[in-house]
Amino acid sequence: MSDKIPVVENILSANDQLAEEVRRRLNQAGVLAVNFMASPGGGKTSVIVRTVRALMDEVRIGVMDGDIVDIDLRELAGMGIPVSLINTGGECHLDANMVFRALPSMNLDALDLLIIENVGNLICPAAFKLGVHLNVVIASVPEGADKPYKYPQMFRGADVLLLNKMDLQEYMGFDVAYFRRGVEVLNPGVAFFPISCRTGEGFDAWLDWLRARINRRGAVK
Repeated sequence: MSDKIPVVENILSANDQLAEEVRRRLNQAGVLAVNFMASPGGGKTSVIVRTVRALMDEVRIGVMDGDIVDIDLRELAGMGIPVSLINTGGECHLDANMVFRALPSMNLDALDLLIIENVGNLICPAAFKLGVHLNVVIASVPEGADKPYKYPQMFRGADVLLLNKMDLQEYMGFDVAYFRRGVEVLNPGVAFFPISCRTGEGFDAWLDWLRARINRRGAVK
């Protein structure tokens, strides 16, 4: 066991160094990068599609997707924005090396916002820095209110938390107060938006929050 710890530390250290280079290149191009994380079925793609559709006339957006097939990118590509598949080869997370190697597929000088859709997983993605500026964690009502208690590292590292599928709350008996207590212990004051991709509930508040972050980098026209 003791031999494994230095190996893991070395891997994470190398990843962090490459993440710094990714961040440097994004900063140099004036691009705000956002990493979307959630469990499978949490609604990452739906949230991204709705977000892109709302902002694409204001902001130049590109999307990278960590997956083994491009299914989640097809609707976005049809919207006329640049997209890129980061083929994970079945890995359970993206890392800085994957993002670094994918950067040339995007013309960063032609973007204001780069959205990265991470692999559907609430464990591994939390451990690997990508060089992004913001981490968005999406939870969803059907998953249950205990996720912050089961996966603390993921929720501790969130810059913003979206609770998706709020239109199902009355049917699922989701305890929002219990969920938020678990989040607040880990990440006091984290930006929190209950939303529904199906109805649009809460999306205006989330979009305004994101616009403000983009505006700070001078990206909104």
